[in-house]
Amino acid sequence: MIVRNFRNRILVSLSLLFLLLAAGSSRAQVTPATPPVPPAPTVPASPPPVSDAEKYRLEREQQLHEDWAQLKRYQAADQQVGPPAVGENRVVFYGDSITDAWIGVVPEFFQGKPYLDRGISGQTTPQMLVRMRQDVVDLQPRVVVILAGTNDIAGNTGPSTQEMIEDNFKSMVEIARANGIQPVIASVLPASDYPWKPGMEPGPKIVALNTWLKSYAEKNGLIYLDYYSAMVNDKMGLPANLSGDGVHPNKAGYAIMGPLAEKAVAAALSAPPPKK
Repeated sequence: MIVRNFRNRILVSLSLLFLLLAAGSSRAQVTPATPPVPPAPTVPASPPPVSDAEKYRLEREQQLHEDWAQLKRYQAADQQVGPPAVGENRVVFYGDSITDAWIGVVPEFFQGKPYLDRGISGQTTPQMLVRMRQDVVDLQPRVVVILAGTNDIAGNTGPSTQEMIEDNFKSMVEIARANGIQPVIASVLPASDYPWKPGMEPGPKIVALNTWLKSYAEKNGLIYLDYYSAMVNDKMGLPANLSGDGVHPNKAGYAIMGPLAEKAVAAALSAPPPKK
């Protein structure tokens, strides 16, 4: 009896020992590590929206590389313009954005008249010199009204000295006269600042250029068209009632320019044509 009880105790002890060893072995087993979850692919952020001003700058930069003088602008229209009719006093208004916008703001100024608008926004005098044969000479006008220079002062195609601007005016006048076209030299319109290039203080530079333009016209028997005196305010700029941005005329501004231009054109038409 005693032996049996002893044996039972041994069996119980062995059983408990086995259970303890099994539990320890289970705890000692290393649980395999869970493989790392690869990070979700990064979605590239959408580029910020491009402003209208930046779009214009990029388009302008591309255009300057591909067609610096913008000959394509009026190429097709020029080809459709036939020679002047007998007795037609054709006039080309030649310039930058101020001329370019004129036909859009006041179309009636051009309607029913032998007037052609060949302005291109942002242009400088060297660009105008390059396209003068295509957009002026080949159209065979009797008169060309040249309004330019403010974008040179703004540095639209690089820094320009007044002497550089003067040289380009001289060349345009000589080309016109050599082809029997009477040039009218228009003053640069007043501007106290340029919205696209603030801080340049163009007012005094415009005054200096206009002084030379007037003197050059007088010395060479040309008609000088003075827009400046009729439009300037006390800050050497365009008043708010004549311009929305201080540079480009509105309808009221063009209402001042129109009669002055027609008077100058009439004077040019009455002058003897230049000898070719």
